[in-house]
Amino acid sequence: MSETDLRAFYTRYIETLNAHDFASIREFLSDDLTYFGDAVTADLIVSALTDLGNTVPDLHWEIQELSVNGDHLAARLLNTGTPAKEWLGVAPSGASFEIVEFAVYHIRDGRFVHMTNVHDAEALRRQLAA
Repeated sequence: MSETDLRAFYTRYIETLNAHDFASIREFLSDDLTYFGDAVTADLIVSALTDLGNTVPDLHWEIQELSVNGDHLAARLLNTGTPAKEWLGVAPSGASFEIVEFAVYHIRDGRFVHMTNVHDAEALRRQLAA
């Protein structure tokens, strides 16, 4: 895929996440997929995202920066939302969060074959507990 194609692919992926159409995330995932270096199934990723969407019904991802290097993507995202259920050990209080996520991906044949992401979970907990 060209750099333009990869950028469009990732933009569609984020749009699908923001629509909370988690079942459709499968189209972005390879059958041969790793997450943090561990082999996972597309079903596991879809299930985790579905659970996250149920916990944070207004969860929103915004691309702040996107870098393409061959078949690798790196993104800085701004994630926002208000949990409706207990999350990260914090009961829902109506508090919202805004957190930066850094994500790195490897794409092969138009699908993610490796995914990893990090954010400051302690900062997120502090926002929710405030």
